[in-house]
Formats: sequence, C-alpha cells, structure tokens
Amino acid sequence: MTTGGFLWDALRREPRMLVRIAFWSVLEASPAFVIGHAIARAIDDGFAASRPWTGMAWLAVLGAAWLVAAFGARQVMLAVAGVVEPFRDRLLSQIVHATLRRTAAPLEQPRSSAVARSTLQVELARDAFAAVISVVRSFAFTVASVTLGMLTLVPEVLWLVLPPFCAGVALFLLSLPALARRQRHFLLTDERNVEVFADVAGGLRDITACGAEDRVGATAEARVAEQAAAGRALARVTAMRTLSLSLGGWLPVLALLAGTPWLLRRGADPGVVIGALAYVTQSLTPAFGGLVEGLGVSGVRLLVSLNRILEQSRVPALGPRATPAAGADVTIRGVTFGYGPHADPVIADLDLRVDEGDHVAVLGPSGIGKSTLAALITGIVVPDAGSVLVGGVPADRLEPAARVLIPQEAYVFRGSLWDNLTYLAPGSSERAVGQAVEAVGMAALADRLGGHRAELDPGSLSAGERQLIALARAYLSPARLMILDEATCHLDPAAEALAESAFADRGTTLIVVAHRISSARRAQRVLLMDGTRVWHGTHAELMRDAPGYAELVGHWRAADFDHERESVQ
Repeated sequence: MTTGGFLWDALRREPRMLVRIAFWSVLEASPAFVIGHAIARAIDDGFAASRPWTGMAWLAVLGAAWLVAAFGARQVMLAVAGVVEPFRDRLLSQIVHATLRRTAAPLEQPRSSAVARSTLQVELARDAFAAVISVVRSFAFTVASVTLGMLTLVPEVLWLVLPPFCAGVALFLLSLPALARRQRHFLLTDERNVEVFADVAGGLRDITACGAEDRVGATAEARVAEQAAAGRALARVTAMRTLSLSLGGWLPVLALLAGTPWLLRRGADPGVVIGALAYVTQSLTPAFGGLVEGLGVSGVRLLVSLNRILEQSRVPALGPRATPAAGADVTIRGVTFGYGPHADPVIADLDLRVDEGDHVAVLGPSGIGKSTLAALITGIVVPDAGSVLVGGVPADRLEPAARVLIPQEAYVFRGSLWDNLTYLAPGSSERAVGQAVEAVGMAALADRLGGHRAELDPGSLSAGERQLIALARAYLSPARLMILDEATCHLDPAAEALAESAFADRGTTLIVVAHRISSARRAQRVLLMDGTRVWHGTHAELMRDAPGYAELVGHWRAADFDHERESVQ
C-alpha cells in the first residue's frame, strides 16, 4: 500500500470520529466568524455611538464564543485521538508482522533497526499524523468561517484579501514535494551517519590495531559532509515557507490597509474596516501560519517517516522459498560450518541420518557445536559446505510450521496463558490445549496461574515455568520435528523425563541437546561430539566404543546426583 493509501485508509476506517471532528470543529471555529462582527458592532453601534453597554455586550458575545471554542477544541482532540491511536496500532502491527516474517524467512536475521522503527519512527508518525489532522482541520474551518464572516460583514474585502492569500497557499503547496524529497534525503544521510559512527565506535580497538585511522576517518568525514550538504539543501527549500507565509499571511493585511479609503467610499464604517482587519490578523493569518508550520514540519515528517516504515516493512512472500516437507526425517551430508570465513569450523564434514520418529540425544562438552547443529537442522544458519535436508527439503527453505526449536531460555510474552500456548496452533480447542498441558506435566502450573485464560506476567515466572509453557506450546503445534536445545535444563529430572517422553510418544522426530545422562538413556540413539570426531550409536554402543563417553557419563552422573541432593535439601 502506498503512503497516501495508508493515510486515506486510516481516515476511512473511522467515519464516526471524522463526523465528531467536523461537528466540534464548527464550534471551535466560531470565534473566527464572530470576531469581525463583534468588533464592528461594538465600535459602530456601541462605543462610537456613546453606548458603552452595547459595546460591552458585543465583546461579551465574543468572549462567549471563545469559551465555546475552548470546549470544542477539547472534544476535537479526543476525536483526533480516536483516529490516530488505531493508526498507530495498525502501523505497529504491520512492523511487528514484517519483522517476524523477515526473521522467519531463510537467511534473514532480525535487526536492531526493527526495534527503532517500532518505537521512535512509529511514535514520530503518530504524533505527526495527529498534528496534520489538527492543522488541516483548523485551517479549513477557519478559512470557511472567515470567508462567511466577510461576506456577511463587507463582501468587498474578499477582493482585497483572497487573491494574495490564495497565491501564498498555492506557493506553499507547490513547494511541499520538494520539501519532502529534501527531508527524506536528509533522513537517509542521518541514518547512514548513525550506522557508520556506531561501527566506528564499536571497532575502535581493531581500527587502531590495523592502522586504519586515516581511511576510517576519511569515510566518516565524507558521511558528515554528505549530511551537511543535505541539510543546506533542506534549508533552501524550507525558506519557501517564509516566502509563502509573507505572501499569503501578511500581504492581505497590507492590501486591506491600502484599500481602506476605497471601502470607506463604498459606505463601510470604521468599525467594519477594523472588524475586517481582525478577521485577517486574528484568524486568517494565524490559521495559515499553523498550516505552513504543521504541513511544512509535521506533514513532511509524516510522509517521510511513514514512507520509510512502509518500505522497510515490505517483506517478500515466503511462498517460493518455503516448501512443505514430505516427512520429518533429517539427512546431513558432508556439512561444514564456521562462524566467519577465517574462523575454524565448528562442525566439519558431518554426516548424519535421523529417521522420522527417531529420538536422538546430542551430547558433548560446552562450546563443541551442539547448538550450532540445532541451528543447522532448523535452517537458522546454512552450512558452508554440504546439505541439511528435512523431509527431502533444504532446512533453510522449509516452511516455518514444519519444525520447532526450543532454546534454553524459553520465551513467554505478556498476555494470556491461552495466547502463549496457542501461538503456534491458533484455533486450538480447549480439549487439545488441556491434553498438551497434561502431557508435558504443566497441569499444576496452569491451575496455580488461574487456568488457561489467566493473564501472565513473564517476570513473575521462574525459568523452569517458562520452559514448561514453551514445551506445551511446541507440543500443541503441528510440527513433526522438535529440537530441544537444553529446553528442559531448569526442570527436575522427573519433569524432564515426562516432557521428553510426551514428545517421543507423540510420534515426533525428537532431537534433544542433552545436559543429563538420563536424556541419553531415554534416546534411541546418541550423538557424541567430542571435538575430534562425531560418534553416534546407542548408549551401550558408545559406552563400549567411544573414548571419553564413559568419562562424560561419569561426570554427568555426579552432576545429577548433586542436583537431586540439592532438591531434597
């Protein structure tokens, strides 16, 4: 959707609020109509005619109009909020959706710029949208009120006021596209500057070590010069606003003063001329100044920021790249992977076959590459060499719903327990949710929290409780491949055994990055990564054939014993 289409759709979605804005704007603009008549009558029929009470009465009418306008302005702001807040929520939802889609897309990783867009730029667009609605509405109703007031007071004034006023408005509107382009260019150069200097600040030690101070400094200086040039170009276009305001806001005043003798010859009283002057100086010129300031600043800011948000929120459809798998078997052929072109490979020339429905435990010391293997199987990273296939489909092109990876730090978001559990399986029935909760041993936690519909505060949950919720969420999902990357490390051995057995009984292909020897014993096969080679086989086979496996088992037995002893104490 284009920027203009997005804004129009935001207005079209709230017709009742637009009617409220129009109604209360009429009351807010009442002083713009009353001021000329009140001043003219107060002077001509009151003070100049030696009837001060009549003059005071007309001024009281003007004061009452301002009271009505103040109440109308309050109601207008509330109605504007009724349009702007849904606009903000929709924009934020689009950014979050696009960020999640981009994260799910192959070879894409979430970036910090998504966080900036979801906070600073969205709030900027929301505030600018509110300002634009307010100033355009105020300008339109004020001009209409002033025009009607002049027509009923002294129509000849319109010939003096409207031509320069319309010329100033036209000049300002014609300058807006150039102003938007310059503002956008300035914003882009500012963003590039932030990126460059963030990289420089983070790499100062490396820059110094490599002797690259001059080259990096020249690059940074070029970026600063580019932004300075963009700022000067923006300033030149911005000067058009001052010219427009002078033409449309103050030239009508001079024309009215110069035309006063002509108005008097046509029968206008002095009070009428002063009233007409009040129309221009107290209503028309301030309204035009508000329009120039509002559209020239907030309007351009809205177009630029919204255009940037919509551009960066467009994500290519996953259709051609996301492919349904024919099964949940995993085939790894000759896979090598390292974090960087010059880094030693974490995994080298790995071959592995996991049949559908298998239960495999992955063991090895910390930092050996177990989590990297889990990331390769789920397609989060792609191998430098070799292939990873899930159901015959490359892991990085697999449709997201085909597999679930639960990391050690399980994520629970603020909301209801139901929303957390059904996030990967929307439309689940109460019975299905209850079965998933019961299967992974989360029933007691659900009861303590207040049931499936209870609201959650993630900060009040322990690490183990968050893991139970993540396990139930994965169990409820339609995925046929589950990777538990130390996803039960905060559970006691009994709870861990129950959760792993639930996934195994479900018929799921289960790969467990294990942290207890009991997980290895429950698995059909064990994969041992010891830094020199990868061993795989049953627990008994590795105890017999793999050097270091028995030592690792002994270490884990001691750790499990200490854990159980601490739990008893």
